[in-house]
Amino acid sequence: MYELRKVEKKFPGVHALKTVDFKIGRGEIVGLVGENGAGKSTLMKVIFGAYQPDDGAITIDGKTVRFQNPRQAMEHGIGMVFQEQSLITNLTVMENIFLGYEQQFVKMGVINWKAMASAARMQLQKVKLDIDPATVTSKLSFAQRQLVELAKVLTLEERIDGDLVILLDEPTSVLSKEEVELLFKLVRELRSRASFIFVSHRLDEVIDLSDRIYVMKDGAVVDVVETDNADVDAIQHKMVGREVNKEYYREQRQKPYQADKTLVKADGLGVPPRYSGLSFELHPGEVLCLVGTEGSGREAILRTIFGLETPTAGTLAIKGEQIRRFSAQAGVAHGVGYVPRERKIEGIVGGLNVYENMTLSQMGNYSRSGVLRIGEEKKLARDWISKLAIKTPSEHKDCGGLSGGNQQKVVLAKWRSGGSDIMLLDHPTRGLDIGAKEDVYEMIRDMSEAGVGIVLVADTLEEAIGLSHTIIVLKDGEVQKRFDCTPGSKPSLYDLVHYMI
Repeated sequence: MYELRKVEKKFPGVHALKTVDFKIGRGEIVGLVGENGAGKSTLMKVIFGAYQPDDGAITIDGKTVRFQNPRQAMEHGIGMVFQEQSLITNLTVMENIFLGYEQQFVKMGVINWKAMASAARMQLQKVKLDIDPATVTSKLSFAQRQLVELAKVLTLEERIDGDLVILLDEPTSVLSKEEVELLFKLVRELRSRASFIFVSHRLDEVIDLSDRIYVMKDGAVVDVVETDNADVDAIQHKMVGREVNKEYYREQRQKPYQADKTLVKADGLGVPPRYSGLSFELHPGEVLCLVGTEGSGREAILRTIFGLETPTAGTLAIKGEQIRRFSAQAGVAHGVGYVPRERKIEGIVGGLNVYENMTLSQMGNYSRSGVLRIGEEKKLARDWISKLAIKTPSEHKDCGGLSGGNQQKVVLAKWRSGGSDIMLLDHPTRGLDIGAKEDVYEMIRDMSEAGVGIVLVADTLEEAIGLSHTIIVLKDGEVQKRFDCTPGSKPSLYDLVHYMI
């Protein structure tokens, strides 16, 4: 019914999809698995019309289609239930279900709320959710909102003539076992109305629900597994694939950290439901990597250490001082630097030039009586441009116009030039080409040798193993395993996947 043939998608420095073939028949449930960065999200966005493929073909019932946006995809029966949910929480359930399609209930410029409520009840019946359509969405549980998302997608039945394809993006990531069982029962019952693409890191669930499973790695489909013959261990091995290139991650430069000193100490730290019961120590020169699937709590832990999240349980001490008031200002004052995942949104300020971005976290060092010492800012920037080999015409270049790798170097320079000796790196190599990645790996080794303590959320498992002194594996917000990663005795990819999933 639905097929992608030889689909290609490239971004600057990243070959996200490589000649991908993918198909789904009527009433099928197809699983899609792969480690972070394998290309699953890009493939989903191509199917849903958020991205347009650079090459290849998409067909529905043998007819070639090309979607310019998600609205066009929906008009062809493609719907998506998002992992992070697309509902607007201060609107009612019925307003969310018919968001963008309210015109059918409008007469003489006035919405007929009674008619909308009646139509919403019909959609909610499809997903067996017995709630008042006038309920404000924020009052629902996560599981109930998930079902409202599904009901919203099923409104496509009344708007199109063809069959539906519904994408389920990590729908079980925060559901209880009982809620997962109810969702699976519902999906199986809906097979007569729709086909499903099920994306999840929980391989046992994918095998349980799916008819076939596509396994992706490095932007390509490496296998298609029939679930009758599926085995979790075999799929894990296909997901992680090749051996680690030790030279690539500069393992020969890995030196022991200073175990007699502590920079960060967490004791029973928790921000439920993101993570709980977290205890660890970070030492000077140590690269401590947090490993887990999306939703395992890794990113929230970094944001807590920096001061952007306030824990509701446990304690956090930085350089021996217990933190009582959490804020970014306090984090910076304690020498903590944070390189966020979304560097263009949180890392740099587009529109400001290179030297302005580099001194953002230390403006007090470059001002006198409220007047900036711009000459000193520029000198600092020139020094770090040379030190990190940042490719820019000058320190006056708009930072938003640099390549991703050079933007990342500017962000790292911002913190290191200010003297940060605790660095929180959230996917520091995401979207970078191989050369830019190697530059970042060199910087990580340089910082480690200089006694900087680093907490890393790596982009791949190979990266985590190659760079780390210590790995903590997280699953559903809780620590599952701690690995010491001395050169020559590092855990394997399979060791990590085993505790992640």
